[in-house]
Amino acid sequence: MMMQVVHPPEQAALLFAGWEETLLWSCLQGVMGKVYAPAGEPLRAALAVLGDFTFLAGDPRSDLAAFTPPECRRDYRLLLPQSEGWAQCIQKVYGPRARRITRYATKKDPAAFHRAHLTRLAGRLLPGDALRPIQGELYHRCLADPWSRDLVAQFSTEGDYARLGLGVAVVRQGELVAGASSYARYRTGIEIEVDTRPDCRRQGLATAASAALLLRCLDRGLYPSWDAHTPTSLALAEKLGYGFSHGYVAYEITAE
Repeated sequence: MMMQVVHPPEQAALLFAGWEETLLWSCLQGVMGKVYAPAGEPLRAALAVLGDFTFLAGDPRSDLAAFTPPECRRDYRLLLPQSEGWAQCIQKVYGPRARRITRYATKKDPAAFHRAHLTRLAGRLLPGDALRPIQGELYHRCLADPWSRDLVAQFSTEGDYARLGLGVAVVRQGELVAGASSYARYRTGIEIEVDTRPDCRRQGLATAASAALLLRCLDRGLYPSWDAHTPTSLALAEKLGYGFSHGYVAYEITAE
């Protein structure tokens, strides 16, 4: 079965209606990512892909669940089914390679954030640590290490990141040790990615960087969306002011 890019992507919006995921909005708005559907057929099923995330919607189809867009990694993907029918397709296609997990959505409430609280959290750094905007050399340093790549990797160039992205790094003695950044951009906001160098975790760096990024988003009128991959990430979000909305099913797909 041949797949084609849906252009303009808004044609697939009804298939994904009611799905409150900003990565999906990025795709449907044509800001980042792509939407695919079977070629030469009425538009009754589609997938939207951005980075590691693939959203499956419409009539469940095993051939669409099995499709790996050329821009996707082959060693790791996250598939998000719209329905139990899609979940069954994923399990049938990938078998033991598909690990069912729960991710955690937060409420999208622009009034949830308090500047004074965020300012206090952003200031809780160790002596010698500093917050710096991710730009120029820091953009390239994020790309240089596996732990920090996702802070900027979905933007194809430094210019694209400067135009669409937004991020804050923690620098310690000249070294990048943590950051909070836009994993992706949609028209009115960003989806947040937070990473800390493994040997520097549990020092409040992620909290400080995230609070500083939220303040920058508020200054620019952008909504900082946060979906948590783990309970630890959800706890950090709640510390910043987010409210828990619901858990949802996703599948981690790994290489054979």
